[in-house]
Amino acid sequence: MTVSTYQRDDLLDTAAALLPDVVELRRRIHRFPELGLHLPKTQAAVLDALVGLPVEVRSGDALTSVTVDLVGTKGNGPTILLRGDMDALPMPEDTDVEFRSEVDGAMHACGHDSHTAMLWGAVKLLADRRDDFAGRVRFMFQPGEEGFHGARHMIDEGVIDGVDAVWALHVTPNAPSGVIATRPGPIMAAANVIEITVTGQGGHASSPYLANDPMPVAAEIITALQVMVTRRISTFDPVVVTITKIRGGTTNNVIPETVTMQGTLRSVSEGSRRKALAGIERIVTNIAAAHEMTATFEQVPGYPVVVNDVRFAEFTVDVARNLLGEAGAFEMPAPVMGAEDFSYLLNQRPGAFAYLGVCPPGESPAHAHGCHSNRMTIDESALRNGVAMYSAIALDYLAGRLADQ
Repeated sequence: MTVSTYQRDDLLDTAAALLPDVVELRRRIHRFPELGLHLPKTQAAVLDALVGLPVEVRSGDALTSVTVDLVGTKGNGPTILLRGDMDALPMPEDTDVEFRSEVDGAMHACGHDSHTAMLWGAVKLLADRRDDFAGRVRFMFQPGEEGFHGARHMIDEGVIDGVDAVWALHVTPNAPSGVIATRPGPIMAAANVIEITVTGQGGHASSPYLANDPMPVAAEIITALQVMVTRRISTFDPVVVTITKIRGGTTNNVIPETVTMQGTLRSVSEGSRRKALAGIERIVTNIAAAHEMTATFEQVPGYPVVVNDVRFAEFTVDVARNLLGEAGAFEMPAPVMGAEDFSYLLNQRPGAFAYLGVCPPGESPAHAHGCHSNRMTIDESALRNGVAMYSAIALDYLAGRLADQ
């Protein structure tokens, strides 16, 4: 792919010059993680960093989002949206970095601090190059990705109005540092929260025959769900069912009346999701009935499947290889079974979601503490490539490179 709007080394050098400020912003946000849709400290950090830049800035009403528009001076053109999420996770941090979380029970364990900082870096870089492009770049600083449907709220407030394409980047310590990875079609799974309650009859632990113990029946259901996944769902359209919480009983010598289980269902197509939900209902109901018990199954639909536009995913790989070299990008062989609310944007606009490897120095991607780990750390030098990649995607898209493919 020929590039006329920028030179590869120039773009990387500019991103490298911005890296100290990007890292400083990332660490500021990392120290004070916030959860959910309302992130006043994080929003303030972003707004402070935007002061003096030639951009239009809007804050959200239903959530503490920040939307930034940068208009090129070469005339009218399309609009591309670049997204970075800002919220943290409700979990402790057990790292030894000097900027570790100062908020009990909250940690940036999914890299959203890095996404926010890299996206700001792209605003700064492109603001100095607005004479190089026609059209508009919209930067979406989003709260509430971790289960709060922040993207959907921002869509309701107009973030994709007038937008022609969307793109997002997500760090992962489980890929080589600085490398971009994506794939056409499904790249992340849909997620449903599931809850199962088995009801038997309580009694004394010494006399289970005088009660009807729901505990072993709950265990039987868990095992049967894994058999269903491997024997009733296509290997080529997979699902993952994981029970993560079991609650039942009060003490060591009392058989409880009920046992409740919670977990998630992950799927990469609506067909496999429907089949798995029907299978869970069937297993829960019939295993309980076989033991003269009752059981209920409830589910809450989560984010849809993240589906990349095929041409835009190919465009992403081309841009990355042009920017970072042939080894700077690869096409993923299979989706990741995590979920992402960027799916809401990709359901309405063409675009792509990609990963940036941030494996810490001296570690292997296969063994590094990954996203959602209390011990997750990253190679901050890789954020240079992220800033450059955000910027290159925007410049190449606005220059019509996707249409030229």
